[in-house]
Amino acid sequence: MAVSTTPAPPSALVIAGEEETRVLLRGLLRLHRYRILGEAGGSVRGLALLQELEPSTLVIDTTLSEGDALEFVQAAKQRRPNLHVVLVARGSRPPVPPGMAEPDAVLQRPFRIQDFARAIARDPAPTE
Repeated sequence: MAVSTTPAPPSALVIAGEEETRVLLRGLLRLHRYRILGEAGGSVRGLALLQELEPSTLVIDTTLSEGDALEFVQAAKQRRPNLHVVLVARGSRPPVPPGMAEPDAVLQRPFRIQDFARAIARDPAPTE
C-alpha cells in the first residue's frame, strides 16, 4: 500500500461574534483550501474548541459575543505557540498591551481578498 506524500490541507478555527462575519471568514478560508474545524462566537466556546482540536490557523474577529479578542489571542498562543493567529479588526489596529502575545497578522476591515491571503499565509509574500 502506497503512503501518500500529499500534505494535509491547512485547517482553521473561526471566532467571531456575528454570524455574518463567521460566514464571510469561513468562505474566504475555504476559497484558500482551508478545512474549517470549528467556529465560535466567543471566548469560552472558542477556547474549548482550541483545546479539543488542532488547527494550524486561528482567525479571530475583534467583535466577540463574549470575552476579549486580545486576551483570546494571548490564551491561544500560550496553549499552542506555533498556532498562526490572524486578527480581524474593525477600524484601527487595536493596541496590544506590553507583555501580551501579538497576533501573527492583523487585517483591518474592509480588506481585499489578496490582503486576506497574505494574512493567512505563514510566509507571506512582500507587499508590492
